[in-house]
Amino acid sequence: MDTENRPVLTGLIALVGVAVAIGLLGGLAVLVGVKATGIGETTAARDDSGASATFNLPKPSETSSESATLDPVETTPGSETTSEAPADGIALTTAQESVSPMQQITLTGTYRGGEGAILQVQRMENESWTDFPVTMSVSGGTFSTYVLTARTGPNKFRVVDTDSDAVSNEVTVTVG
Repeated sequence: MDTENRPVLTGLIALVGVAVAIGLLGGLAVLVGVKATGIGETTAARDDSGASATFNLPKPSETSSESATLDPVETTPGSETTSEAPADGIALTTAQESVSPMQQITLTGTYRGGEGAILQVQRMENESWTDFPVTMSVSGGTFSTYVLTARTGPNKFRVVDTDSDAVSNEVTVTVG
């Protein structure tokens, strides 16, 4: 094949060759960059404890029947219950009495007969209950989530079944 008589074909072949070379070098640069920054790794495979965390809700955990059936007058250390939950309804507890602003507040509880229900977290604001941007589902009769707030002072929380409108007792956590 005589390339001196076909300058357009020669230019096209050279252009394709340069494009392939640039593509390979660019792909190699991206691969090295991804490996260096750890993009795409799961947090379980990464040993870097200083890496930024993704938003993960805690998994529901089993609660003992002893802590789930406490009389509201008797509370475990670190939990505060401000109203009584119905016997077959939603029982809400928290492990914190006070936290710093934007510190995790863990909300856990039981909901007998509420398997698979979606619960909406609510907070008392200006003498009325307002939906907090957190929901969770009931699994094995229990539920668990956490909330973050910067609103200082006493914060009252409760949960509501989005289908049946069943309401839990209130818990109060002081922020600040």
